[in-house]
Amino acid sequence: MKPSLKDPIFNRGCCKMKDFAEGKPVLNRSACKLHEYNWMKDYEGEAVEGKPLIAEVRFKNDHKDFYTYPEELDLHEGDLVAVEAAIGHDIGIVTLVGPLVERQMKRKRYRTPLEEMRKVYRRARANDVEKWLSAIALEDSTLYRTRTIAENLGLEMKLNDIEYQGDKTKAIFYYTADGRVDFRELIKKLAEEFHIRVEMRQIGVRQESAKLGGIGSCGRELCCASWISNFQSVTTSAARIQQLSPNPQKLAGQCGKLKCCLNYEYEAYADALKAFPDTNIKLLFQNGDAIHQKNDVFKGIMWYSYITDKANIMAIPVDKVKEIIEMNKKGEKPEKLEDFAVTREQMTNTNEGYSERDLNKMSD
Repeated sequence: MKPSLKDPIFNRGCCKMKDFAEGKPVLNRSACKLHEYNWMKDYEGEAVEGKPLIAEVRFKNDHKDFYTYPEELDLHEGDLVAVEAAIGHDIGIVTLVGPLVERQMKRKRYRTPLEEMRKVYRRARANDVEKWLSAIALEDSTLYRTRTIAENLGLEMKLNDIEYQGDKTKAIFYYTADGRVDFRELIKKLAEEFHIRVEMRQIGVRQESAKLGGIGSCGRELCCASWISNFQSVTTSAARIQQLSPNPQKLAGQCGKLKCCLNYEYEAYADALKAFPDTNIKLLFQNGDAIHQKNDVFKGIMWYSYITDKANIMAIPVDKVKEIIEMNKKGEKPEKLEDFAVTREQMTNTNEGYSERDLNKMSD
């Protein structure tokens, strides 16, 4: 059996495969989930005699692990390899070799001792790849059948993905659930029907999005599927500091949680806001008191309105606001807010009926 580009089962996640030939790269890695660029590829580190080399090996979607291999194996990125598994062997794709692997292990806080790490047995042979592909071909039908079995058992869980081991003796079932699930009966039925060892692995909704992939509202591939490997907590303060409308439909990602990209510019906004005065301070004028409405952080503008006319808001530069506050501290009141405004507008309701509690439900 010779896999072909036209064969739909020869795709793993977002990546495309080339025709298989032993000893040659078979993976078109430009579209892989969590793809890395080996910027230390041409750097030759100091070799230690007797110390095995380490390679990062990728399986389905974002599933990766580290394996040792002897120097004579001479692995390259993109090679298909047979690796050690708990029982039997698995087939994976080498994604990283060389000095950068140790940096990657340190970044992922990988602490398994070198002598306990699993090994790369060999480059995958043609019969290994044939069995691997036949296992991949079973994944969709197994997933649909498993969902039916789980529904018949009344289990409150969502099956997201299935990953067969390369030797077709074991499968990992990824699922999400709100609480604990007693799937002992499910495992028994799956083992009887598919004649495989079953491993149930619970993941969160963000890990589900990373595993399944998709296109975000920005028009690009989801960050969690393309490069994010460590999820950071996203809170409502990230949206509030960036002056974003508290609308869950706009702030939520495909996982239903607040978008990870809300954290990207959070520190820049927080740093810029240090130059702004306290927004709780009222500005006192002879025509009446003015209260803060919103900020334009990077333009250095604060919007104020009279307490008696909150719909009409006026843009005041930050330095002018500080000047007015200093005048008020001395007991002086300027005549009117309009004298300091650079522009004015009619304020509209942008909250669209959503409360802070709606956003808190989506935060971690």
